[in-house]
Amino acid sequence: MVTLLLDSERLEVVLSPVERAVGFRRGNIQVLREQIAKVMLTDDAWIWLRGVPSPATTVPSVMAIGTWKTGSGRDFAVIRGRRPSVVIDLEGHEHYERLLVTTRHGLELVRALRLDGDQDKGDLTGPDTEPGAESDG
Repeated sequence: MVTLLLDSERLEVVLSPVERAVGFRRGNIQVLREQIAKVMLTDDAWIWLRGVPSPATTVPSVMAIGTWKTGSGRDFAVIRGRRPSVVIDLEGHEHYERLLVTTRHGLELVRALRLDGDQDKGDLTGPDTEPGAESDG
């Protein structure tokens, strides 16, 4: 399952070996904090998915993992079912304009991104190992 790591300089989307395979990615996605323009919480990431899969694996309403090409660039998605997700708009990233990630810890991510000062690198979301599990927040 996807894990989000955040420190004072960057956000890293850590993909499992299965997510890498079905998403056609060799490595994780790293984003500098200053490249994050906006973070939105959503109960349904599917409505934010735009463009055509290229390359990606998708089973409608079940999973969407990989790159979507849009008229203006590319998005990367790791969407599982219709569970809470975050939509991260990027500015100046070399590969993507937007990240869509299913996580039960979206609120913690938004709070952590608002903090000023240095933070220790930590596992913000942890692996989402229990389908349908709710956040403690």
